[in-house]
Formats: sequence, structure tokens, C-alpha cells
Amino acid sequence: MRPPLRALLAATALFSAADRGQPGHESGSPVILLDDDFGRLTPGMFSPGVVGAHAEYHYLPALAPKGNWVVSTFLSDGSQRAWRVVRENDRALMEQAYTAPLEERSRTHPMLVAGDPAWADYELETRFAPATTEGRSGVVFRYRHDRAHYFAGVTGGEARLEKVNEGAAFRKLAETVLAGRPFSWKAGDFVRLRVGVQGDALRAEFGDQVVLEARDATFPEGRIGLTSDVPTRFDRVRVTAEPGAARRFESARAQREADEEARVAANPRMVPWRKLRTDGFGVGRNLRFGDLDGDGRLDVLVGQVVHHGPKDRHSELGCLTALTLDGRILWQSGAPDAWKDGLTNDVAFQAHDLDGDGRAEAVYCRDQELVVAEGSTGRILRKIPTPLVPEGDDRPKSPFPRILGDSLLFCDLRGTGKPRDIVLKDRYWHLWAFTDALEPLWDVALRTGHYPYAYDVDGDGRDELAVGYSLVDHDGRILWSHDRNLQDHADGVAVVPFEEGAPARLLCAASDEGIFFADLGGRILRHLQLGHVQNPSTADYRPDLPGLETVTINFWGNQGIVHFFDARGEPYHDFEPAQHGSMMLPVNWTGRPGEYWVLSPSVSEGGLFDGWGGRAVRFPADGHPDLCYDVRDLTGDCRDEIVVWDPYEIWVYTQSDGPRSGRLYKPKRNPPWNASNYQATVSLPGWSE
Repeated sequence: MRPPLRALLAATALFSAADRGQPGHESGSPVILLDDDFGRLTPGMFSPGVVGAHAEYHYLPALAPKGNWVVSTFLSDGSQRAWRVVRENDRALMEQAYTAPLEERSRTHPMLVAGDPAWADYELETRFAPATTEGRSGVVFRYRHDRAHYFAGVTGGEARLEKVNEGAAFRKLAETVLAGRPFSWKAGDFVRLRVGVQGDALRAEFGDQVVLEARDATFPEGRIGLTSDVPTRFDRVRVTAEPGAARRFESARAQREADEEARVAANPRMVPWRKLRTDGFGVGRNLRFGDLDGDGRLDVLVGQVVHHGPKDRHSELGCLTALTLDGRILWQSGAPDAWKDGLTNDVAFQAHDLDGDGRAEAVYCRDQELVVAEGSTGRILRKIPTPLVPEGDDRPKSPFPRILGDSLLFCDLRGTGKPRDIVLKDRYWHLWAFTDALEPLWDVALRTGHYPYAYDVDGDGRDELAVGYSLVDHDGRILWSHDRNLQDHADGVAVVPFEEGAPARLLCAASDEGIFFADLGGRILRHLQLGHVQNPSTADYRPDLPGLETVTINFWGNQGIVHFFDARGEPYHDFEPAQHGSMMLPVNWTGRPGEYWVLSPSVSEGGLFDGWGGRAVRFPADGHPDLCYDVRDLTGDCRDEIVVWDPYEIWVYTQSDGPRSGRLYKPKRNPPWNASNYQATVSLPGWSE
């Protein structure tokens, strides 16, 4: 009978106490950290099903953990249905039933994870049975996130120990083989695998045949997981630790929880301020805020979406409802449809005071028309046909002669001193500019990405537009572009004065291109391949650091990874708090520097987090809607309220110690009339008078 792996770890020179510079193993039985035979899970589909782009900026409970496990990656429809619980010979098994295409395997792997981020030295044991000898199957350990961990398993006819650490090139994971040996096994048969980690020493045993050893200190702690690129069944998973290692883990976890309790206790609680019903005309993340009736308070526009297919490529505004925060409906345009409550893209509508009379107009596209309507009544003031669909680009063929309108942005292209010019874009290919009288100014073809950002780059009183991978002048000329040398598309782009006294720089969360920072002449200063990066926000998240910090979140193939960057664009932290996307909006919760950001309204997974990823404010368990959120100062005390909603209700949370008076932190943000599900949010420091 072979000795336990922990005994081998203690006996081999590779794991000797002298080499580690640490005390030897403590006596006592190993402590069980995890022992799961999947028997408590309901047989059938474990994966959340097809969730798609909804989870980029909606919280879906289907993505939350079940039992000890959570699905860590998905990309295609197949990989979203990959994991299921099956029964064989009266025992439960976890099955990964998906065969990943070769291209997909270079950027992500189906993965199911469990455990605690503070696990450090432990032993993992399981059995797994790949259905084919092709592809990669096994376990991950010391998992920081699905782009940073170790792997032990089989790849074809070889047993391997690998390190996975972020990206090397476009859509490519950086996977380093630490040790490998030929290994003979049969498809469909179970392979017994035991992995042990202690300090920088890694060891994996494959049955009675192969032992792999390596040293690497990149990941000192982390969770465990199951992974495979081909259909594979996994048997019982057991994780144990020596008593000393288990005590260190318990101490780290207790300290982490105590730190969170201290942060939460130091902050005002969330308390409900308003509750509105939106039955029949409610929607997902598609609210706009503006003073529609001129009473000095923000009102709400609720926009339903009509998808003409396929997917979300041809979508437009449906019913539009204007209501006050007291729940009074001002007007409604179009027929409400309770089934039009979901969306996975922008549609063109905003609330903005175009004429400067103190009341916002409703500006929107519908029925192939660009419309300006009176904000208090919905009465149409003026309208024009939307532009004809341009010919000659690579867009999917449209069933409509004119564009439906993807999003709207307001800026100052003519130097009037006011954001009275209208920028309209289609999904990915073209941009048009109009005056507030709906007179055309110019149009330009380029890769638009999702949403532009207006900034007066040259100081001439007229805005330039950061659009996709390009910078466009106020007159529509493309000043520079990276369309030819960068792939995919810009998910979020902004021009930011990161450091006081230094020139502003361009920030681009560029989907599968990762993230890059460029000067305003277009020279890329820093380009980081970190997976599918999106939804950036920049604010003073770390008052202890100079300048402003940026936080992003990943999706598509590596959802939920959060990265933090300092004012120079250098990453200083990353973690994976949940398995969904987020708008990552900054929150001025205390009225002091040191903003927070919101992950989601979920009681268990969401909350307000600081610049190190520590949760500082929790959402109360009071039955609030948790599908969507937004952040606005609605009470007027400079501090932000949190708006949460679903298709049926809108709730507004404020601080338990409010309202406050006196000199308070009052950052300058993206204006409410330039709202998008893909915006890059910038929060510049400022103070009330």
C-alpha cells in the first residue's frame, strides 16, 4: 500500500524542513478542509445554462456557488452547459460534458472551483476519467483566479505540472510546463491523482506510475478546482492539511473576516430611501436619470428594448416611461410589454437639457427616427429620420434601410460652451454627429467599440471623441487610430488626468486585447494582456497612493476577475470575488476621499468594495431587487445613493447617517446624460463649497 502523499512530502529532500527554512511537520492527524463526493448536489445540470451577455452588467443568482462549487469560466453556449452531476454505480460524479474547440483552449478552460483563497499548504486527492486521450484534464490548485493558478493533469499521453499566469498575447494564456513525463492511460478509465503543495514545493502523483515535482513560488495560496477541455468525469474530491497549516489558514480567514467587520462598522449602513413599482414597463439595466419636470430633482426614464435579431444585433427602444422618484408616472410613449424586460446591449436614449431651460428633454431613437421630446410630457418637439445604413462594411445585413441607433452621447463639437451636440452610433461601424436642432455635422466610418468619450484634448474649447481605438477631432477627422493593429473592440474608453499636473492619458478596456494606456498622440504606453477586460472605472480608490486608480472586471472566458491599476497603469492587485461582470461604478459613500466601487446588489456576493478589494459596505438582507444597480447623488448632500432594480421594482438606498452638511467630498463624474451599459466611468476629485 502506498503511503499518503503527506508522508512523501515530509520524507523527500524536495520538501525537507531544512530546505524550506521552516519547522518540520507537526504531529497529529490531517485536518479535512474539503471532502465532497457530490452526493448532496441535485443530479442534472450544474452549470447555470446559457447566461450570455446579460451577466456583463446584471447580477444573476444562477452564477452563484452551489454547495462547495462554482463554475469559474464559460465562453460559448456549449461551455455554459458543461458541468452536470451524474450517477454511476450508486455514486455521484461531476461530469464536464463539453469539448472545447482548439482555439478556445488557448485562452480559457472549462473550470469548477471550490475552497478558500487563504488555503496555502495542503494535499488534494481525486480521480478523473477523460473520455478521450486528446485535450487537457485534471485539477487546478493554489488558484488565485482562472488565469492565475497551477495545473496538474494529463495532456494527451503526458502527465504535467503547469503554471498558468495571465496572458502572453492576444487571446493567449501564458501556460508554463513546470514538469512533465510520458504517462500511459486509457480513455474512460479513472486516473488517481494526488497533489501536494508546501511552500514553493509542488508534487503530483498519477496513480502508481508517475511522480512530478517542481519548485515555484508564484502562487503561495489559493483554492482548488476541476478542469478539462474534453468530456471528463470527476470522482470524490478530498483536501486535507497538516494541523499547523490548517491553523494558519483558520487564522488568516478569521483575520480576513475581522478586517471586513471593522470596515463595515466604520461606514454608514445602507437604508432604503425610495421604493417604486415598475410592473409591466420595467427592464434590466436600462434606466436614465435627468430633471424632466424642472423641479430641481432627478427623474427616471425607463426604456424597454425590442430585439429584431439575430441576438442583439438589431435592437431599438420600445416603450419609454418617465416617472419621478416619488413613483408618479409623468408620461409613457409606446406600448409597455412585460416580456421586454431583458437586454444585452445599449439602445439610443438619454435625458438631457439640450436647450438650457432647466428641464431635460428625452432624446431617443425609435422607428428609424431620431427624436427630441419634451421631458415633462413626452410631446415630440422635433425629429428626423435616422441615417441610412452605410454600405460596404462587414456588418451583418440589416433588415432595415436606416439604422436603429445603438447609443447617444452629448458633447461640445462646435465650441458653444455647452454639450449641445449629439453623437449617434450604430453597433460597431459608424458614427454621426448632429446639432441640437438635428442638423447633420459629419459622419465617420471606423471601429466604434461600444461607447465614445468626449474630452477637449487640444484645449480649443471643442471636444474630441475617443471612439473605439481611435481619436476623432471635433470636425470628424480621425486624428489617429489603432484599428489596424489591435483586434476585437473597445469595451470602455476614457481620457483621464490620472496625475495632477501631468498630461491626461487615454485608458481603454479592450475586450480580448486586455487593457492599454496611451498618450493623447496615440502612442501606447502600457498594454497588458489580462483576458477579456471591460467596464473600467477610475477614481481616488487609494488615497494613500498618488493620483487616481483604475479598477476593471473581466468577462467572456474569464468572468469575474478584478484588476487594480495605479495612476501609471501598473497593476497592483487582482482577485476574483464572484463569477459575473459588473458596471464597477465608483461610490462616494462617506463624503471623504477614498471612494468605493459596487460589485453587485447581491447580499452574499455584492456590496461596496475598497481599492484593495475589501468589502466595506454590505447590502441588507431585506428583499431588495438585485438584478441591476446605478449610483447617483439623489438627496443632494454630495454623497451617492445606490439605485437597485429589476423589472418590477426600483429601490434607492442612502446612508444611515444622512443627510450630511458641511464641506464634503464631491467628485466630478460622467454626466448623467451620457449613460451607457459600456461606459468607462471617471470620478475626478472635488469638494463642496
